[in-house]
Amino acid sequence: MLAVDRSTEADWISRLADEVLAEADRLAPGKPVVCASGLSPSGPIHLGNLREVMTPHFVADEIRRRGRECEHLISWDDYDRFRRVPAGVDPSWEEHIGKPLTAVPAPPGSPHPSWAEHFKAAMIESLAELGVTYRGISQTEQYTSGRYRDQVLLAMRERDRIDAILGRFRTRKKTEPADDPDGSGDAAPQGRYYPFKPYCSACGKDLTTITAYDDDTTEMTYTCACGHGETVLLSEFTGGKLVWKVDWPMRWAYEGVAFEPSGVDHSSPGSSFEVGGHIVREVFGGRQPIGPMYAFVGITGMAKMSSSAGAVPTPGDALRIMEPAVLRWLYSRRKPNQSFKIAFDQEIYRLYDEWDALEQRVRQGTANHADATAHERAVSTAEVRLPATPRPVSYRMLASMADITTGDEEQMLRILGGVDGEDPITDLDQVRPRLDCARRWVERYLPADQHTRVLDEPDAELAASLDEEQRQMVGKLLERLDEHWTLDGLTRLVYGVPKLQAGLDMDAAPTPELKVLQRSFFVLLYRALIGRDTGPRLPTLLLATGPDRVRKLLGD
Repeated sequence: MLAVDRSTEADWISRLADEVLAEADRLAPGKPVVCASGLSPSGPIHLGNLREVMTPHFVADEIRRRGRECEHLISWDDYDRFRRVPAGVDPSWEEHIGKPLTAVPAPPGSPHPSWAEHFKAAMIESLAELGVTYRGISQTEQYTSGRYRDQVLLAMRERDRIDAILGRFRTRKKTEPADDPDGSGDAAPQGRYYPFKPYCSACGKDLTTITAYDDDTTEMTYTCACGHGETVLLSEFTGGKLVWKVDWPMRWAYEGVAFEPSGVDHSSPGSSFEVGGHIVREVFGGRQPIGPMYAFVGITGMAKMSSSAGAVPTPGDALRIMEPAVLRWLYSRRKPNQSFKIAFDQEIYRLYDEWDALEQRVRQGTANHADATAHERAVSTAEVRLPATPRPVSYRMLASMADITTGDEEQMLRILGGVDGEDPITDLDQVRPRLDCARRWVERYLPADQHTRVLDEPDAELAASLDEEQRQMVGKLLERLDEHWTLDGLTRLVYGVPKLQAGLDMDAAPTPELKVLQRSFFVLLYRALIGRDTGPRLPTLLLATGPDRVRKLLGD
């Protein structure tokens, strides 16, 4: 088992694990600890939703690292109603609004049997890549199999008590909206409250209203907007579910959940979490789990994520451009109540620079406790160590290289061979999967006007415009090109040529005047090689261009 150091002040995950274990030992000593998440496959499950999973994952994983039995449950809320048709989907899907997600056809072209299974599949694949161990629970299966029958009947018997609890928090008059946005259920025409919502056995939708219920016989009568109405025995009927504000606390009691975080919308005063705490105790005889609020996860350059708004970045999208350990690190290094952003733009360079610097400190033993612990949680779980790139070359360089070569593997291998003169990279597998992540980022997210294309022929006009000083610096560069043909060597060379021009040693400390000369030299090289004033880092650009082509374009 892989352990993390808890010898100094505990990180947020260790602190929460301490609290959860203390509460579990107090209320259910000797039993496995249960952490929970809930995900609705109503559309793409995005990176904001991922925090709903990663927060309990890290806590459950820490508990398992300590040798305690702990289960992480993920409830798939696939028995929820289909509320709206996302952007980009055929408007004809509107005919399915009101049906459970497992009864709605998958989006056009999907190989999956239902809307719910289509969106679950992508998340299941991503969770496997991220090393998340869990037990998935389909709420469709739970309800339609009758596993919740006793809980449903109890809630119906205690409907007045539930209604009174909800009444303490209501801020508006009860109505009968089809959508029931607050998840509390609605009243029948006579004013009776029912916490159960049937799906109509004729049209399959939840546009229903319960008109009568008998506690002794469990006879329930309902009508539907489609015109259908019937009387059924709720002790046998499984076509429906408890409303959200009752369903959630019911599950806490049924599963014995000790820890489940929730988003800001469920954590405010009068919200589902607060109301659920009263319902689970007063109705279901259970306990409210420890439930910290988790904050917003954003994307650089994008507005707040919403599945219903159309295309949103998913964990799968992130895992196409970054390694699993890096994505795990983003969620482990911030407390749940701290918001953060995930880079899909060029900020990903800075993210990877930070990650590589952390990895170096960890290897050298100079990382502080918090950073070392966050790193260990990113690269491993209690059971496994995640795959890693054997030779983690700078992401920035790999992206530039993939861009300049347009993904030509032979050319990329030639360039990588010059990264380390003492230990050359001889196989692209040595830099995978990071190389593939960087290549996909370039293909999908690098702005069109920032792609780099090396010129085919020298710029005659530029060559004619060079003054004597510029010509001399180009000459000094070309004279020393072969002997400095590694990434580090070219870095030293492009910064060192202006120093030589100023009569200094190549390793002399820069001065303000020297920095001005260096900058003008860099602009000259960029214009000669790619026809622009800026571009990828010059050492990478030179390696990618190759010595013969560099000489040709610089007029040697």
